[in-house]
Amino acid sequence: MSGKPTPQSDIAKGSPERFGYSWERYSELLPEHEAQFLRWTALGKDFWRGVNFLDGGCGIGRNAYWPMTYGAAGGLAVDVDDRTLNRARSNLERYRTLEVRKQSIYEIGEENAFDIAFSIGVVHHLSDPDAAVARLTRAAKPGGQVLVWLYGRENNEWIVQVFNPLRRVLFSRLPLPLVHVVSLPLTALLWLAVRLGFQPTEYYKLIRTFSFGHLRAIVFDHMIPRIARYYTRDQAEALLSKAGLADIRSTWVNENSWSVIGRKCQAFEPPPAPSLRGGDPLG
Repeated sequence: MSGKPTPQSDIAKGSPERFGYSWERYSELLPEHEAQFLRWTALGKDFWRGVNFLDGGCGIGRNAYWPMTYGAAGGLAVDVDDRTLNRARSNLERYRTLEVRKQSIYEIGEENAFDIAFSIGVVHHLSDPDAAVARLTRAAKPGGQVLVWLYGRENNEWIVQVFNPLRRVLFSRLPLPLVHVVSLPLTALLWLAVRLGFQPTEYYKLIRTFSFGHLRAIVFDHMIPRIARYYTRDQAEALLSKAGLADIRSTWVNENSWSVIGRKCQAFEPPPAPSLRGGDPLG
């Protein structure tokens, strides 16, 4: 793995400043976040006891917070936007064994250091998912695990075919305050629809239980990124396979996304380092 710094343009393609705007507005830890975390990881609370973990792309720290409450030993949470990191440090300040660091997922320097390296809801927004997963794999201990949660293509075809092109050509280019205003009527329509019985998958049954504010945060987050990829099961598993991981297994989360986990072999030999690339081939 090269130590060459990642160009800022490649980091920017992941929209950190746009998500920073969102995280500054929606920074409170909610009970719903725990339910989502447990679904996204599909590991259970007992797994985290005594674990040392890496959270690649930590946002406000919510996915590092819950492992610590379950008894994790500590770890590292990284992100790049200062507003995001300020919120994460505030939410995680009670946990002295957990470092919150300003660093791109592409530039994590630790090697063979963590029992599990995970990234939830981040890799599908990056310009080079392969490079990101390679860094997570490098950071995990031999015998340790790497986990990513990704948007699924199954049951999201309408998003891929209709909403995603609109996001790409319009919402991802508009000023964020304006996008936030537009998110209000869209959230109202979704909020009303699920309460009137529109629940075609488990995901819609879940979001029916969310507050209007939390639902708006989700809608807004789907509107703002420059890149959003949607993976089939085979594509999601291949992402970890290309990183040299073994014993890969996937869990279908909420009937619209994938939690994929693999094990780093004891005698791990990394595949050739991928080079950063742009584009949005799965979106």
